[in-house]
Order: sequence, then C-alpha cells, then structure tokens
Amino acid sequence: MNILLWIIVIVAVVLLVLGGIVEAVRFLLWVGIALVLIAVIAWLIRSIAGRRR
Repeated sequence: MNILLWIIVIVAVVLLVLGGIVEAVRFLLWVGIALVLIAVIAWLIRSIAGRRR
C-alpha cells in the first residue's frame, strides 16, 4: 500500500511539472509569434521609408 501511495505522488508531481512546462512553451510560442510580426512590420516600414530617399 505504501508503494502505491509513492507511485501516485510521483505521477502527480511529474504531471504538475509537465503541465507547467507545456503552459510556459505555449506562452513563449505566442511571444515568439508577436516578436516575428513586430520585426516584419519594422522591416517593411524601414524598406518603404528607405525607397523614398
């Protein structure tokens, strides 16, 4: 019975850690997409402004 309790505790801790990692990766994915969009917009503005000169 004691072994079963330890297995349940270990599985619960692993699932908590994996859940936190998945949420962090999902958040960083959105941050990365936003940064790419900002970089593309900045590049477009710079190239359009550079053509005028």
